[in-house]
Amino acid sequence: MKIAVMGYGTIGSGVVEVLEINKEKIAKRAGEPIEVKYVLDLREFPGTPIENKIVHDYKVIAEDPEIGIVVETMGGVEPAFTFVKAMLEAGKQVATSNKNLVAAKGAELIKVARDHGVNFQFEASVGGGIPIIRPLNKCLTADEIEEITGILNGTTNYMLTKMTEEGADFDEVLKDAQDKGYAEKDPTADIEGYDPCRKIAILTSLVAGQQVDFEDIHCEGITKITPEDIKYAKAMHRAIKLLASSRKVGDSYTCLVAPYMIDDTHPLSGVNGVFNGVFLRGNVLGDAMFYGSGAGKLPTASAVVADVVDMTKHQNTNIYIDWKPEKLTLVSYDDSVNSFFVRTDSPKSEVEAVFGHVDYIEDVVDGEYAFTTGDMTEKDFADKASKINVINRIRL
Repeated sequence: MKIAVMGYGTIGSGVVEVLEINKEKIAKRAGEPIEVKYVLDLREFPGTPIENKIVHDYKVIAEDPEIGIVVETMGGVEPAFTFVKAMLEAGKQVATSNKNLVAAKGAELIKVARDHGVNFQFEASVGGGIPIIRPLNKCLTADEIEEITGILNGTTNYMLTKMTEEGADFDEVLKDAQDKGYAEKDPTADIEGYDPCRKIAILTSLVAGQQVDFEDIHCEGITKITPEDIKYAKAMHRAIKLLASSRKVGDSYTCLVAPYMIDDTHPLSGVNGVFNGVFLRGNVLGDAMFYGSGAGKLPTASAVVADVVDMTKHQNTNIYIDWKPEKLTLVSYDDSVNSFFVRTDSPKSEVEAVFGHVDYIEDVVDGEYAFTTGDMTEKDFADKASKINVINRIRL
């Protein structure tokens, strides 16, 4: 099997490396050797093993009948979408790690692949090296998935872990994450929650069988989390995590990306550092947990290569993925239900006049106290919170 890799950055070079490291094992599992014939990139790589494989025009790959599988690791929606669509229309199978592409164009590309009798696979687009897409598509098809809740961004999880362990503030841990290479120079996609938002949109699309637009999901990041919030969490035997959550409600789903203060007994509370975790609840299976390296060169490349092996074994066979282009209307954010942790310095009489009975957490931070609410809609909480002074609020 001759393949091409489009994009020779961190993940693309990792794919080439994994194919070389485990060459014999991969050939055995795929049923034939897998060889990289082309690498598409704007740059040249003189003096490297891929020097003579570099091409600059995607049409070279699309028009070569020897190429059976194409790996896309360029990132972004364009020109990745144009290139990938051309490959599928040329009868080539495609594996990608590109969450932006999958979230925006996944349903369309799955249909193009089906129409041309090939496959479009994207295991590495969510959770890096953690297998989650394939289990949803194959192992859990007998279940109605009632909840998916995940820590899907290693950068923010590393930052929150460091804040918890060292009592550091946000700006300090962000600089540390950048110095270690966990956070980009522009960390917006991570710290504002946009990255996990796209990933939960992909997972919800798969379990719902319809297109879920990430733009429709309410998204909050970790920029407002302070050392004082961490102190309260510790006092309550809880951990603050940035969660991407999807829950089935009637015929639709409620989706949210935001910091949560989860109990120490929750399976996700112990997912620390740059690791990711995905918690599932099925109506037959019950609870399940997937845990591992959610990012990084080789873990992500491993997931890409697993798709390449799968497609090599399924040549001339379309692997059905239930993800239709028709858009799913999510439950309105205002109508979604949560309980809340609230920090305030308002008199308790005012709090109780607005919220009724609440549970107090006191003597943690001077000059203020906190309380927790029962379940209520986001709109109901926002209306009530506007009547007192809220220093911060985190969902439970």
